[in-house]
Amino acid sequence: MSVRLWTSSEIAQATGGTASADFEVSGVAFDSREVGQGDLFLALKGETTDGHKFLGQTFAQGAAGAVVSQPTDYPHVTVADTTAALDALGVASRARMQGKVIGVTGSVGKTGTKEALFAALERNAPGHAHRSVKSYNNHTGVPLSLARMPRNARFGVFEMGMNHAGELAALTRLVRPHVAIVTTIAPAHMGFFADEAAIADAKGEIFQGLEPGGTAIVPFDSPHRDRLIAAAKPYAAKIVSFGLGEGADYRAVETMRTRTGGTFVTARFGQRELSFTLSQPGAHWVSNAMAILAAVDAVGGDLELAGLALAELGGLAGRGARLVVPTGSGEALVIDESYNANPASMRATLEVLAHEKGRKLAVLGEMRELGEHSAAFHAELSGPIEAAGVDYAILVGEAMAPLAEALEGRVDFVHVPDAATALGRLDDMLQSGDAVLIKGSNGVRLGTVVAALAERAPA
Repeated sequence: MSVRLWTSSEIAQATGGTASADFEVSGVAFDSREVGQGDLFLALKGETTDGHKFLGQTFAQGAAGAVVSQPTDYPHVTVADTTAALDALGVASRARMQGKVIGVTGSVGKTGTKEALFAALERNAPGHAHRSVKSYNNHTGVPLSLARMPRNARFGVFEMGMNHAGELAALTRLVRPHVAIVTTIAPAHMGFFADEAAIADAKGEIFQGLEPGGTAIVPFDSPHRDRLIAAAKPYAAKIVSFGLGEGADYRAVETMRTRTGGTFVTARFGQRELSFTLSQPGAHWVSNAMAILAAVDAVGGDLELAGLALAELGGLAGRGARLVVPTGSGEALVIDESYNANPASMRATLEVLAHEKGRKLAVLGEMRELGEHSAAFHAELSGPIEAAGVDYAILVGEAMAPLAEALEGRVDFVHVPDAATALGRLDDMLQSGDAVLIKGSNGVRLGTVVAALAERAPA
């Protein structure tokens, strides 16, 4: 049975609108393609389209009501501005939430950390944890994720992203987290910032929305640690650090790679220790696991249950999911990191590839939004590629030209213009026993390469 999320009168009160009829909804969406049975459809107006054009479609799909700014015969709440109504609904949802809220940001690892935190808190309170889905972390995704939060949620985990200064400050004041995490600072979106320190300042805006008595969680091993601590001090009652280095409040003191590619970790925090198996491979995941433990501890969760959740965490599509695909007389391993890329995440995932058995192939898409630093950042990947023992690289996109030049004579590679060509080249050379890393900025569409390979995998 669907659970009541909002009534029409509650929607009208939250948004300052007028309800045409009594109705209840069990979900919220602004993408007409995502509307299902019992959902509320917000007819947003964008630069290229208008949600009001899709009202008939959404009600045919089972929508129970809509938020509109134009007349309609369907059950609705009329408002002056549907985008402002989305924000208002998010604010109202956060106001009625009686549990604990965690906000997550960072240049690398925020989606994976958010998903792992949700899994850990769901273990603590089955059926009463909520998180933002996909990468809904911007000015529309965050209020939508808030509006979808069940009224009886005990925990809420929200990812927040930005590519300009000031954006996180606005988002965190919507979320009002009790705990705010910054995962890793890296040169992502450098086209919009003077330097990496400016990115750290922008990420540090997340602390501005902390609730009184709130906790800030910062990366101990980051060169920007002190900068982040300074950003947190005016807003946080408690500041804790996480990482691998001695001195971190939540620290991985021992790690050992498991046969399945994960890591057995012993974590120390204060006078306590916890040993658990982390299913996700890579040192970056070990570090983020420390942030997860710190957050679960800060909201009063059970850390042993969190450890169990980390052991059972499955691969995330586009962010480390693994699939085995048939090729020739055998199979090949595909590591799906196709969702996005920046210099730090490229290095981290190449380190993961380095530990795989068999011939190592890397399909690497260009990294975008790096501004004037783009050529240097691309060329600098030659070292990590060589260190990972990559046998053959397929470089995708025009911005990969500096890397192609740097790899000349060092690693076998081909430079191709697009994802479709990359798939063709990969098909030509894929052999049984290969390990293939697929990673690039989302706009390169390497997810289509993964999807094509996944279609061949046995059900």
